[in-house]
Amino acid sequence: MNIFKKILSSFTSSRQNNDQEESKYLPEKEIPVDEQFTHNFKVNGGKFLYCENEEELEENFISILQENDWFEVEALTFEKDLQHYLIENKLSFKNPSNPMFLLTNCEGLIAQDGSILFSSKQLLHYKANDLPKNIVVIAKASQITRSKSDGLRNIKMRYANEIPTNITTMQHFKDSSTTDDFLQYGIQTKNFYLMLLEDF
Repeated sequence: MNIFKKILSSFTSSRQNNDQEESKYLPEKEIPVDEQFTHNFKVNGGKFLYCENEEELEENFISILQENDWFEVEALTFEKDLQHYLIENKLSFKNPSNPMFLLTNCEGLIAQDGSILFSSKQLLHYKANDLPKNIVVIAKASQITRSKSDGLRNIKMRYANEIPTNITTMQHFKDSSTTDDFLQYGIQTKNFYLMLLEDF
């Protein structure tokens, strides 16, 4: 009986070794872009809210306001099509002196590093450090791209002859003061909420 066990165990272990050797030479399975983006965005410290429809998006926006006690505060947006979210929740946004958060769309979501791509269409001429610490982004699932070059290509196609300026990415969503990463020196971290609307 022991002989059969030894023969079978040596056969299965040699087969497993062969499988491992074969898999070394096969290309790695590519993670779907939406999963890759979600994972990297959360690793960066972002807060992710998936929305199946507009109604769920509005509910999630109210939840963000409740969580942070942002009722009856000043907010900021540079996009007319987002103003109704602020008006419905009685938030002041015209010429704010001290806005608690920025409500904005974006140009794209980069799966490779979990960053968010913006342009002057959303941020005008402002740099990241000039914006409020809290940022609420509304994006669509179709805006997820594998890499920054894909995101830039989409901007070029979307705007054709009128390519916007101030194209930038943001990906520092948690405090990095405890790390010695010199690449983050001088970059103000942001408290990021992303409401991702399903549009496929």
